[in-house]
Amino acid sequence: MRPPTICALLCSLLASTALAQAPVTTTAGDPSVRNDTIYALAVKPADYPEEQYVFLLDDGVVRLEADGRGTRTFRQVAQILTQDGVESWGELRFSYSGSREKLTVNWARVLRPDGTVVSARPTHEQESEVPAALEYPVYSDTKVHRATLGGLAPGLLVDYSYTVETLQPVMPGDFFASWSVTTGRPTERSRFILDVPASLTPRIRERNISFERQMSVAHGRRVYEWATAHIPKPPVPEPFASDSNGVYAGLAVASPLSWADVARWYAGLVRDRYTVTPALDARLADLVKGAATGLDSLRAVHRWVAQDFRYVSVALGLAGYQPREPAAILETMYGDCKDKATLFVALAQRMGFHAYPVLLSASGGIDSLLPSARQFDHMIAAVERPEGYLYLDLTADEIPIGQLPAPEYGAFALIVHPDGRGEAVTLPLDSASANGATNSLVGTLSPEGVFAGRMTTTLAGRLQVGLRQALSHTITARQREEFARGLANGLFEGAVGDSLELFDGRDLSATPRISVVIRDAKATSPAGTGSILRLPMRPLFSSELVANLESHVPRKFPISVAAVIGPAVALEEYRITLPQGWRARLPAGVTASSAYGEYRSTYTQDGRELRVERRAEGARGIQPPEKVADLIAFIRAIAQDDPRLIMLEHP
Repeated sequence: MRPPTICALLCSLLASTALAQAPVTTTAGDPSVRNDTIYALAVKPADYPEEQYVFLLDDGVVRLEADGRGTRTFRQVAQILTQDGVESWGELRFSYSGSREKLTVNWARVLRPDGTVVSARPTHEQESEVPAALEYPVYSDTKVHRATLGGLAPGLLVDYSYTVETLQPVMPGDFFASWSVTTGRPTERSRFILDVPASLTPRIRERNISFERQMSVAHGRRVYEWATAHIPKPPVPEPFASDSNGVYAGLAVASPLSWADVARWYAGLVRDRYTVTPALDARLADLVKGAATGLDSLRAVHRWVAQDFRYVSVALGLAGYQPREPAAILETMYGDCKDKATLFVALAQRMGFHAYPVLLSASGGIDSLLPSARQFDHMIAAVERPEGYLYLDLTADEIPIGQLPAPEYGAFALIVHPDGRGEAVTLPLDSASANGATNSLVGTLSPEGVFAGRMTTTLAGRLQVGLRQALSHTITARQREEFARGLANGLFEGAVGDSLELFDGRDLSATPRISVVIRDAKATSPAGTGSILRLPMRPLFSSELVANLESHVPRKFPISVAAVIGPAVALEEYRITLPQGWRARLPAGVTASSAYGEYRSTYTQDGRELRVERRAEGARGIQPPEKVADLIAFIRAIAQDDPRLIMLEHP
């Protein structure tokens, strides 16, 4: 006899409906869910001592039409276990697009587990627009509906449901929806229903789904249902856990459109957005008058657009996707990512380059197998060069031309050509050698143990961004003094710093380099007949990290190799001239090599010069959980290299 499926077991809790007829939830309730059986799933708080709340029901019903219109109805029943849980659930928030969507809060109530109503409706409700930030303002039509619940206390239930109706999709026929079976909390029941026309076959991507979905076609509709029970809380992420893992379960669905359809739609939006006016022509001529090469011209235009135009986004209605015309951008001297990219593309085309807009996600993570305009929230530019495309993010004003913000490297993107052709690409990865940090400390130690010398730091690639941002504004004399003192004290407590050398963070051609003279730095302390030199170095990894890794064996999450050291090269060099006759007791150097990177340290003394060098280079990739032993061995070897204290023998 065939064992019953999970969905069959749920029939006693989720009232049976014809699969080809998705339930329609209204303010009167959900006809497919029996409230009393859901409330009866209430748990014993003592069984969940570390949880603020648990979910008794996590439910979603999405009904879509071929043109992209539809409804999304969600319901959650949460059992509050602690006072912290009360604080988390005291206010509900629902967001939606005021110009394209309609929100209905079906109900929001507080109950006892036996179904007795404590509060039938919110005690206060308010709807407002999302305020624009002051630093990077975004004006959008997003509205937020807030509802405050009364009478909430540990042991009670929160039961709420809301529906968002899409009245006008941004792109006709386009839709995208995702559902997480793993909520991050213990969940008693999870159900997701997708209802589409029978003539439409959506694209579906499941991740770590261990149960079968149900599907049927009837009455002109195709209905999919994912239902399961007793979803445990996922394990705590382990050190260096990869986002790509077999732990979190979920799914995503999209329309049957292709990336070519998305490109044609967007090409239509921007077809008339590349007009260069005489005023822009004049500014362009002034920008490139000193350029010796085509790349110099692109570099000049890139700097102008990236730095001289403030970031302001007016994403109201279709303006959230359609850029303004270059003349309007020049007049206001502001724009968002699509405005800036469009202005740059227009000027690059004016100079004779083949330049195009590029759609992507600012955080990466686009699923290339689910074409949808709704996966994009960012735009950059691409210029054809003999060696390949040159990509430029015009909102990253501290990043030189030819580099990208870290989340964009290796990400999926869509280049939109003027004829409507779409070119799906993977943005290039930067090499570890392109991202460098070099620290150098060179000086002399007096017989009294006082160090004097110079510290120099040079950064490259993605490692330079933070320093450029810090130095992108005018530095006053007082700030320079405080900066020098802070750098010196960061190396040796009580040291004096002067002769500070900085660079202009907004000068994208300047090498990201800072340097300071260190004086009056007490670097040693007495130890018997000798002294101990305190080097301003720290172990790359600690023994605590080794113990933490060992406590997660066997491991559940794959290992992100890039999270261990990072795709970068770090170099440290300390050259200290010792007093005449002084000798250092030097530890043995450490060499470690694995799939996670390379590490090497050396300790030498040549005459009076003590030299300590350390080099660490990271790698990329994903290692399976069972490779954690190799990771532990690699980390342990490096953690044993502690160069902070070196014994000095006097004559």
